[in-house]
Amino acid sequence: MRTLIKLLGVVAVGATVLLGIVVAYVVTTGLDARARPGSWETRVARSVRRLAVPGAIRSRRNPVSPSPEMFEDALAHFADHCASCHANDGSGDTDFGRGLFPPPPDLRAAATQQLTDGELFYIIENGVRFTGMPAFGTGTAAGAEESWKLVHFIRHLPRLTTAEREAMEPLNPRSPAEIRQEIDEERFLRGDDIRPPGGVR
Repeated sequence: MRTLIKLLGVVAVGATVLLGIVVAYVVTTGLDARARPGSWETRVARSVRRLAVPGAIRSRRNPVSPSPEMFEDALAHFADHCASCHANDGSGDTDFGRGLFPPPPDLRAAATQQLTDGELFYIIENGVRFTGMPAFGTGTAAGAEESWKLVHFIRHLPRLTTAEREAMEPLNPRSPAEIRQEIDEERFLRGDDIRPPGGVR
């Protein structure tokens, strides 16, 4: 009985210390999403993420063979689905990216490029909890193939050319303001609206 009481006491003390750390973290950071994670947070998060990827998936090699057509598909997919947060060049330097905590990693950097194909695939398919990275997996063979193509494209990002980046720009999602402006311009050119785009007379 005494052993059980001692064990409960140790658990209570541990829980109190943990609660104190959480409260101190909340108070000192204000849970501000604009802050950058500290080095210890980054190390812990990467270690936990690595542990979360099943070993059988981590060791998988990319089953999709690279080809010009595959690269073109992956480039378009990345521009349309990934660049809002990761930027066309993979830097993560976007309005969305700067507002996320943790911010999207620089996909060109060693920390990402040293991940295995399987780890990259798992992250694309399943997302990363407690971050802005959503799960894109559809549970279909076609969806998995798209994710494997993106793995190839991520590997290419450190060597992305200016021409490739520029080819991605028209494929990026447009904001509601950009869509409205385009509609206004089309109406103005058709003569449907006497006001020029932007409402200037």
